[in-house]
Amino acid sequence: PVDAKEELLKECESIWKQMEECQSKLMLLGTDTMLQSDTKFSLLMLRWKALTVDYRQWKERDPEIISTNPDVLLELGKEELQKVKNDLEMLLSTVRSKNKKLEEDLKREQQWCQEQEQMLDTLNKNEEETKTQVEQPSTKRGLELKNKIMKLKAYKKELLSALGEFLDEHFPLPEKGENTEKKNSSAEPAVELITIQEVLEILMNKLMTTPHEPYVTINESFWPPYIELLLRCGMVLRHPEDPERLRLEAFHK
Repeated sequence: PVDAKEELLKECESIWKQMEECQSKLMLLGTDTMLQSDTKFSLLMLRWKALTVDYRQWKERDPEIISTNPDVLLELGKEELQKVKNDLEMLLSTVRSKNKKLEEDLKREQQWCQEQEQMLDTLNKNEEETKTQVEQPSTKRGLELKNKIMKLKAYKKELLSALGEFLDEHFPLPEKGENTEKKNSSAEPAVELITIQEVLEILMNKLMTTPHEPYVTINESFWPPYIELLLRCGMVLRHPEDPERLRLEAFHK
């Protein structure tokens, strides 16, 4: 290897000497025809022409092997391989560092995923326990509500019965003779009147079923004295545009 390096250096020195000789010859050729005033410019032009010629020659020629000595070529090959090895080692180190970072990111993501799964399992368990806790008392509450509704229905029935007895006692229907007097003998049979309790029930049902349209149209079956009594007591109201339509006062609001 030492002899090969010395031989390579000698070859480089010989090539360099040849280049210096060529450059000196070019300089001498230029000085023969130069004028004193154009010396600098002419030198630059000659140098540019020489470089142009060299450039063309180097562009057209094929690269030559520096040396045919196998030891020299072996050393050059070793240097190139060492450079390639160093570059590959740097690339491998970079790839390993990236892989290490990716592995760390993957571990963090897996840990986060496990935590989310555990949280989801906990929430599902809590939901099941809550459903179980809600279903058990809901049955009890349902029975309690059912009992309350039955009691309310029974109480409502008692109230309606008491109201009916009170109204039948204090507000009976007029006698048939009173209803038919002042009628012609050829007139049709009188319309059957409804009790004041039935009037109130009709008005209440209408108010509860269709609160947006609570008015009831009265007809001949509604006895006028009872309608007048309810109006004076403030229990019913007439329609502002149609006096034949009545509604129950919304006491529940």
